[in-house]
Amino acid sequence: MKQYIAIFIGGALGALLRFEMSAHIHSSSFPAATFLENAAGSLSLGLITGYFIIRAKRPLLTAFLGTGFCGGFTTMSTFAKETIFLLQSSPAAAFCYFAATLVSGITLACAGIFWGRRIALHAAGREHDTP
Repeated sequence: MKQYIAIFIGGALGALLRFEMSAHIHSSSFPAATFLENAAGSLSLGLITGYFIIRAKRPLLTAFLGTGFCGGFTTMSTFAKETIFLLQSSPAAAFCYFAATLVSGITLACAGIFWGRRIALHAAGREHDTP
């Protein structure tokens, strides 16, 4: 039950942040808010994943941050809808949006996993150095 509550709270916070970003980031020709939300979410989930691969497992924190917050913050459905709308008005822009979202998402997730692991290893090294 605790994991459900953690996911619920994290998801609510992620969705609220996504709503605020969408309300403040405007672009008439490119869905910049969704692009930035998905890119930031990919990096964040990568960092979380990389960190907890090395560090002690914390199921509640992982559920809150990963499934909850990142799940609520990122949006595949809006990405799909915006891609379809762009296809109707500008197929070239739709292709660029589609490709940029996929490439940045995968690249930032990989970078996040790498950096998350390094952060966790660095923190573990500090714990061993302290008397």
